Amino acid sequence: MDGEELTEQETALYDRQIRVWGVDAQRRLSKAHILVSGMKGTVVEFCKNIVLAGVGSLTLVDSREVTEEALSANFLIPPDENVYSGKTLAELCCDSLKDFNPMVRVSVEKGDISSFGGDFYDRFDVVVISSCSFATKKLINEKCRKVSKRIAFYTVDCRDSCGEIYVDLQNYTYSKHLRPGSSGKGFGWVYGRKFTYLLEHYCIGDVLKGLPGKSWGYGKELDFPKKLDETDECQLQYPSFEEAVTIPWRALPKKVTKLYLAMRVIERFEEAEGRNPGEISIADLPGVLKLKKELCEAQSFNESHVPDALLERLVSDTSEFPPVCAILGGILGQEVIKAISGKGDP
Repeated sequence: MDGEELTEQETALYDRQIRVWGVDAQRRLSKAHILVSGMKGTVVEFCKNIVLAGVGSLTLVDSREVTEEALSANFLIPPDENVYSGKTLAELCCDSLKDFNPMVRVSVEKGDISSFGGDFYDRFDVVVISSCSFATKKLINEKCRKVSKRIAFYTVDCRDSCGEIYVDLQNYTYSKHLRPGSSGKGFGWVYGRKFTYLLEHYCIGDVLKGLPGKSWGYGKELDFPKKLDETDECQLQYPSFEEAVTIPWRALPKKVTKLYLAMRVIERFEEAEGRNPGEISIADLPGVLKLKKELCEAQSFNESHVPDALLERLVSDTSEFPPVCAILGGILGQEVIKAISGKGDP
């Protein structure tokens, strides 16, 4: 992402945001290549944000056709049925996104994302996937980790007014501006293996009842440099997707939300039944509750931490809630920009 300077046209167009995060961050953003799969409401919000921010290129993958559910949350689909008839979701979203910022190269890649090889993923700096199975998330994360360069990997899912974001930045170095009052001891949360310098974590950005928040893993005190008003370089080492989601529930801190556990139960149920994400209804609730009981017993985990009422809510309505899509898409866009620019705490 290093190399060419911004053109005069780019500098003029992105003047306001350059004043916020600087020329170097905008230059990195304008040279970044992002791959997105699964054009649902949350992902559409993210694409809109990242295109307006001035990313270098955006490649879309989604061969599904337009459905009534897609129309309820995807504002990039034209209202005229004659326009979207015969086109895939990726093609329709591509046409609309080009109008948001003509300076961003938006294209469509046809095919099954799980079938693409490592050389394909090596073309991108960021990979964002949604609306796919646990096995597919795991497979793509493994492929991203095997290429020679570091690829920022994200998954995002939204059900009704609940959602989550998974982040894997691998070995990530970033700069942090130390403000007055930020010296001395800090407190971080750690998931998985030993941390390198600052912390290692699996962060779940979740939204429950429309309120954004974060859940983290084990805690440990960290030493911060004591000089104020200067930039410090920090390093994070992230666990893989498989490592993060297979941590025993009993080992998770109390701060982890019930939503995280409920989403894992439903994910396991859909995988066991051979369902696509979201192919679940209230009729499946008895099976979901039975699986929850089995998972809790296998891990000697208190069932009350995975409320039946929450599971019922998640299986009753799997459609996305547009206001929550906007919140999640905004959070994801901000995190991706920070990962590309290397500025600010991820």
